[in-house]
Order: sequence, then structure tokens, then C-alpha cells
Amino acid sequence: METKIQKWGNSFGVRIPMKIIENNLLGDGVPVKIIESNGCIVIKYNLPKKISLKKMINKINSNNIHKEIDMGDVCGNEIW
Repeated sequence: METKIQKWGNSFGVRIPMKIIENNLLGDGVPVKIIESNGCIVIKYNLPKKISLKKMINKINSNNIHKEIDMGDVCGNEIW
């Protein structure tokens, strides 16, 4: 695939085709590193690793658990 370098403000940029974005689960705001290697420009990304629910629950302790929230009186057919 071929594209052009374009000037954007005081910088230059290359547009990444949507197909590459979708195939790599990328999107607006994903941090990337730009590396110059052996005459090539390489764009690398690290998507955040998924954390299991069990690991998240294990991190709950008395310092970070929130208090119960009062949502008011029952106003419908809620069953608790």
C-alpha cells in the first residue's frame, strides 16, 4: 500500500487506512511508539492486557472499596 506524508500544523503525518486500524484493534487515542530501524520507520503499539474479574476482585480492600449507595425508595416492581 502506498500513501503520502502530509503536513498537519507544525508536524507531518501519515494516515493509516481503516482496514489496518480494524485488523489490529486500534483507534483514536491508542498510544504508539515510532521507531527508526535499518532505514525503516516502524509504528509499534501495545494494547492493554485484559485483566480477569478474579484479579480485579482480589485487588479490592478496605482502602479502596466504596460505601453503599442509597438509591431511594422502591418506585416500581423491583425485587431485591
